[in-house]
Amino acid sequence: MKKLIAKIVPLAYGQYFNISSLILPKKMAHIAFNLFCTIRKGKVLPQQKDYLDRAKLAMETVAGHQIQSYHWPGTKETVLLVHGWESNTFRWRNLIQKLKEAQYNIIAFDAPSHGYSSGKLLYAPLYEEVLHYMVKKHDPKHLVGHSMGGLTLMYNEYKNPNPGVKKMVVIGAPSEFHEIMQQYQDILKFNDRFMGVLDNYILNRFGFQIRDFSTSKFAKTNTKRGLLFHDKLDMVAPYHASKQVHASWKGSKLISTEGLGHSMHQEEVNDEIINFLVA
Repeated sequence: MKKLIAKIVPLAYGQYFNISSLILPKKMAHIAFNLFCTIRKGKVLPQQKDYLDRAKLAMETVAGHQIQSYHWPGTKETVLLVHGWESNTFRWRNLIQKLKEAQYNIIAFDAPSHGYSSGKLLYAPLYEEVLHYMVKKHDPKHLVGHSMGGLTLMYNEYKNPNPGVKKMVVIGAPSEFHEIMQQYQDILKFNDRFMGVLDNYILNRFGFQIRDFSTSKFAKTNTKRGLLFHDKLDMVAPYHASKQVHASWKGSKLISTEGLGHSMHQEEVNDEIINFLVA
């Protein structure tokens, strides 16, 4: 019965959007986009609270959201940490310990709709706007992003090149927006006509089409030194994403792993990050 329901529900969703968009294309595209961007987890859990509360810096209004930032002071250069989808700043705890031991000044923040920050949705242009604000305010020399956070680093550097930033670390990040949207289409059984409606909605709202948003394309103009990590068996973001970015990014190095998964909290990963920042 569960398997039957799992098959029927996406079909029902797809039919609803496919048919309704014939009458109300803009409205249905807006609903589908919001559904795609809805955050279902990532708020601060009880076991994360004490660690994060001790490092709270400020709650600031950015892009219409209340954004929680954090600070672990150090005497060396500032490193800004940017977490991924349905996560929060707590995900950096292992790297933060390494960075503290190396005496770096550490800034992090919870994305809109994550951690202590406000909201229900997250999408790359919104995340980029918040990241741009944090980069301007804290003037970091190094940026580290995981998954969607890494994608947002690449988009931000393309859209608003940061002269003060020297090095970027991107961990397990997706690259091609059209691949992500293809998965969305496959799950909810949208037809190609409705995907065209959704594509036009995104173009009118953000100024780019689905296939235009590509970090492998953004990387072509990136002049920073870069370190890319990706696990060959990553089940969340495909390994070929980082291969494509590395091929386009002249100043990058790609470290490929096998069996470390998507999160990549392991000590060997964090040691490589420290070595890259120190060099």
